[in-house]
Amino acid sequence: MFTGDVSRQAKLWAAILRAGPGATLSHETAAEVHGLTDKPKSQIHISVPAQRNPSRLRRIPGVIIHRSRCLVPEWQPPWQLPRTSVEDTVLDLIAAARTFDDAYGWIAQSVGRQLTSPQSLRKALTARKRIRWRSWITAALQDAADGVHSPLERNYVHGVERAHRLPTAQRQAKRRHGSGTRYLDNMYEYGVCVELDGAAAHPAEGRWRDTHRDNANLAQGTETLRYGWPDATVHRCRTALEVATVLRRRGWEGTLCPCSPTCRGSPAVTVCIYPPSSGG
Repeated sequence: MFTGDVSRQAKLWAAILRAGPGATLSHETAAEVHGLTDKPKSQIHISVPAQRNPSRLRRIPGVIIHRSRCLVPEWQPPWQLPRTSVEDTVLDLIAAARTFDDAYGWIAQSVGRQLTSPQSLRKALTARKRIRWRSWITAALQDAADGVHSPLERNYVHGVERAHRLPTAQRQAKRRHGSGTRYLDNMYEYGVCVELDGAAAHPAEGRWRDTHRDNANLAQGTETLRYGWPDATVHRCRTALEVATVLRRRGWEGTLCPCSPTCRGSPAVTVCIYPPSSGG
């Protein structure tokens, strides 16, 4: 008991105690506690064993109850908030995601923040008897293990590079820039780098940082191509053509392949029919 504004931790404890035995933070709220997200959601997500229904007689304001047959809370000392493990939290969020891009975002976020690994997520996936999109998650975890660190990067890999039979780039290639180290999204052996920018518009500082990086790459003999969401999705065929053109100039002797009957690999054709990038 205390006076003044109720802290976030006190609110979470109150929700857990109100939900009763076996209650644990899950989904977006567990992601918040684990550091998987930076901003707390207004609603608190709590999972309880399937045989329990704390809101059966009266709804708990501000709390969403999930009933689970495979609930295994992460061990915590009694003074710590109970929550699902990072791996189970990510799988819960993937199962609840609206699109594949949203789902892959959770994988990329958890691996990128070094909260878990694709191997640990794969082990947790194996332990689940029932889960939505199992085959897709398995393939997505392999992409994450290969260094594909965002939904945009995955759209590029599947919709541009693999769909048009471009050579395979090295993901997150380590490169010395001055006194620091940079990681390049896609580095081709022909001295061509493809960088993906997810933000619709970079702040001025970010734009200058990208420019300095591109200039440093060029000074080291590497040409940089930089693309955003439309380039890796709607205009992926045009992007593939551009990348192939630069690669050929740098020594690639392969052939750009159409991704569908309507993709001709020519400047006149900028859009082709390809399964939605969010579906792999």
